[in-house]
Amino acid sequence: MRVPIFFLGLILSASAQQIPDTVSVSPDIVYARYGEVQLRLDLYRPRNADRPLPGVIVVRGGGWRAGDKRGFANIAAALADRGLAAACIEYRVLPEARFPLEVNDVKAAVRWMRAEAKRYGIRPDAIGAIGGSAGGHLVAMLGTSYKAADLEGDGGHAGVSSRVQAVVAMAPVVDFKGMFKGRDPKTRFDFLGTSFEENPGLWAKASPVTYLSPDSAPFLLIHSNADKTVPYAQSLQMVESCKSNGVLAELMTIEDGPHAFWNMPKWSASVMERAAKFFHANLRGS
Repeated sequence: MRVPIFFLGLILSASAQQIPDTVSVSPDIVYARYGEVQLRLDLYRPRNADRPLPGVIVVRGGGWRAGDKRGFANIAAALADRGLAAACIEYRVLPEARFPLEVNDVKAAVRWMRAEAKRYGIRPDAIGAIGGSAGGHLVAMLGTSYKAADLEGDGGHAGVSSRVQAVVAMAPVVDFKGMFKGRDPKTRFDFLGTSFEENPGLWAKASPVTYLSPDSAPFLLIHSNADKTVPYAQSLQMVESCKSNGVLAELMTIEDGPHAFWNMPKWSASVMERAAKFFHANLRGS
């Protein structure tokens, strides 16, 4: 028995996205290399920025399977319009890539941003991350697992820290065991390539809550209390786990919204305002 494909959410087409005149885009920058494989990002910045800015890694959803770096372009542009440098990244996906390769990629993106900060007008001591659904899981891993050397991968900029200073996780999976509570423990999950019964240690290794410690990044969790794809309880658990570790955690509840609420005009503007406010408050640097 296999878990069905989910977490796909809604992925915007490039033609549906409007980039404000106040924002400039530097497209197709290579941020990681794995042999002949190159991963790219699009960097969004305020057009007339006159000083180094806080940076944000933007990670789309898509079930660790679908989409490309343009899928969250609207989010990156909205953050740039609010005074942040936002890098919308591509990353390796199923079925060719399973955990931890996707985590390797987002960590490589942070290392790239820190290593190239001066070149692109970014503050290397003030880097955050935002993602939704599968992307929410990946940015939650960034916020908690920077001490896990075996998750760094070899995509480039070895020795540069992949630590982030703030995370906005929208509808994230934070505990895979809890996510599938009540299911047959023999059920295989594609992203992990195994069932819980076969390898409980791997399920824990892929769960952001496993790595929470007092020096984890501050978190803003944004989640619909009517989410039928990733239970709202996942964000409640993350907030409680953060607080028990002395980590700053805030929760923005989307009342009766869909899983991918960030794509909906009813909620998108308020979500981006709250996210930008959170980043500016917590990406103050040293």
